[in-house]
Amino acid sequence: MGAVLVTALALLIVLAPRLTAPLREAWFDACQALSPRVVTAMPAVVVAIDGPSLAAFGRWPWPRSLLAELVDRVNGAGPAALGIDILMPEPDPLSPEELRQWRGAGPPARHREQAEWPTNDALLARALAAAPAVLAVAGLPERSGRSLRSPPFVVQDRAAASAADGLAAARIERFAGALTSVDAVDRVARGWGLVSADPVGGVIRRVPLVAEIDGTLIGALTIEMFRVAAGAPSLRLVLSGPTVEGIAVGRALVPTEADGGARVYFSRRHAGRFVSAVDVLEDRVDPERLRQKLVLVAVTGLGLGEYHATPVGERMPGSEIHAQLLENLYDGTLLSRPSWGPVLEAALFALLATLLIVATPAWAPRHALWVAVGGVAILLASGYAAFRTQRLLFDAATPSLALLLVFGALLVATLAEATRHRRSLEQVLQRQREHNARIAGELDAARRIQTAMLPRAESLGPDRRLDLAAAMLPAREVGGDLYDFFRLDERRLFFLVGDVAGKGLSASIFMAVSKALYKSTTLRMETPDLGTLMAAANAEVSRDNPEALFVTAFAAILDLDSGTLAYCNAGHENPFRVDPVGAGVLRITDGDGPPLCAVDAFAYRGARLQLEPGELLCVVSDGVTEARNPGGDLYGSARLAAVLHRGREAPVAAGAVVATLLADVANFAAGAEPADDITVLALRWNGPSAGPAPGQVGRSEPVKKSSRAGGVQGANDATDETYLLDRRGGSE
Repeated sequence: MGAVLVTALALLIVLAPRLTAPLREAWFDACQALSPRVVTAMPAVVVAIDGPSLAAFGRWPWPRSLLAELVDRVNGAGPAALGIDILMPEPDPLSPEELRQWRGAGPPARHREQAEWPTNDALLARALAAAPAVLAVAGLPERSGRSLRSPPFVVQDRAAASAADGLAAARIERFAGALTSVDAVDRVARGWGLVSADPVGGVIRRVPLVAEIDGTLIGALTIEMFRVAAGAPSLRLVLSGPTVEGIAVGRALVPTEADGGARVYFSRRHAGRFVSAVDVLEDRVDPERLRQKLVLVAVTGLGLGEYHATPVGERMPGSEIHAQLLENLYDGTLLSRPSWGPVLEAALFALLATLLIVATPAWAPRHALWVAVGGVAILLASGYAAFRTQRLLFDAATPSLALLLVFGALLVATLAEATRHRRSLEQVLQRQREHNARIAGELDAARRIQTAMLPRAESLGPDRRLDLAAAMLPAREVGGDLYDFFRLDERRLFFLVGDVAGKGLSASIFMAVSKALYKSTTLRMETPDLGTLMAAANAEVSRDNPEALFVTAFAAILDLDSGTLAYCNAGHENPFRVDPVGAGVLRITDGDGPPLCAVDAFAYRGARLQLEPGELLCVVSDGVTEARNPGGDLYGSARLAAVLHRGREAPVAAGAVVATLLADVANFAAGAEPADDITVLALRWNGPSAGPAPGQVGRSEPVKKSSRAGGVQGANDATDETYLLDRRGGSE
């Protein structure tokens, strides 16, 4: 859409100049108003029949005998040319012959004397014949029946086969008829010049330097004055096909626009251009003021002469506009509108508009606005600089408006697209929320299922020989850690702690599968040997493992009567032994092998050790030792051993050990993202005796999980699905 709009506007700039003329002319007027021409020379002088002149010699029209006297006085100063910007189409009504009808009775001698008086028109003709006079001619839209006198025009066409063909195609202004002065006055002049100019929007900007009246070429009053001043016998119209390139006066070529018009570069009004007719008639003007000047005689009295609006914002009489045009011709300051200007303007607009099309969707609207404003500033600055330095008229207003139209269209389109995209995102977000809600529900169900799969202390029944507690805290909603414990018979207890590589749903599923397969394998064996059991579990778990996950596991069988512990470690974190009397806190480092599913058909070998009454066994996943605080420090085995050591001198229940350890890990890692699932299993063998072990409270209690933020949760946290399982000896 943007490319189509830019193309259409560029073609409009080039092909529809009339449509864009008001805006273009307003820009040209603004340039002149900002930088009017500086007057450097005044080759033209206006002898003004102004208010003081009318006050001294009476109201207008004056008798032409008085005009003849004015012409004689001006001609006596030796002007280069004298232009009469006054149309006199009828005989002078104040001439003696016009008054004879009022002479009435009187002596015949008086009548004969009056008949011999010269007419006022004859007096003016005599004065004009002696001067380098040029008379004004006005073009009419209809035939007038008057013959038009004009100096010969030589037509030079650089493109047409003949001058006649070129003139017929020329785009000059044409009139059907002419309004000229009375024949007695008109025929004595040395030149005749057109004074017609059509103001556009009430403003005079251009003056035709050549026109055709009823098939006859005629130059403007200013061009004719130049020709008379130069003594040239004719004017030369230079064409290139239908385009007027200029008018030659002698060896000088005055460039014009394509239709033969000239754009006046106006200055402010200047009183130095004028002298009052009364001062000329009463010899109060220095002859040097008029010598070799281009002198215009015109009526400027208020209410008599026409005043026209100009681009500089001042109303001027037509005679001053002619004088300013003469100054332009004299010092070469005519304004020029190049024929290739519209193409350049369209190209510059297209370039800036293309940049805008690229920028608007990619940038924020306020940044794209700066691109648009910058583009307009470039156009305006370039157009004004061309006017100010070279007097070239480039239209910056039309491309600027077109650029803003493109920006507006792009902004509307971008906002519409943003609205559509926002609505689409809202729909996607809503669907995502619904999906997340479903996933959250499914994960919540998975968490409940996973929690339900973990054994509770009640499943073991009351037994004074044993104190066991376990907890699993997933890093996410569900985890990959596992633990299990169950009786093989009245004497033997099997327990297991495992860790699936990974976190989240996939790890939790594999954890459930691994736990079930391990328990199934254990229960199928009549007299399970831990090495054989681990090898069998490895084969079972590895059988269906498309994700190539592996499991670390520590499995053990405790003889509750003798305290003998048979165990096997498949790549799991080494457990801790806490002897309350003897050696202190030790690590179990034998019975090792690779994680399950890591090596096929690996021959695991178990190991045995003898527990002392009251001795505590603590098995953890690597989520405990590898927990990190916000500074990146590891919790580590040493800190875990220190926590276990603090409870050595005054042995406490297994549940309290698990709770204390989880609380310490939570305090250490407070503020950091959980890195891995955490599992802790604590088991104390109290010995074969029936008496309670030290630190036992004699009752089985469920203990809620420790928060990762630190501390042990209270009894009100009954909705938590991960439990610390505490089974201690004593009667129910």
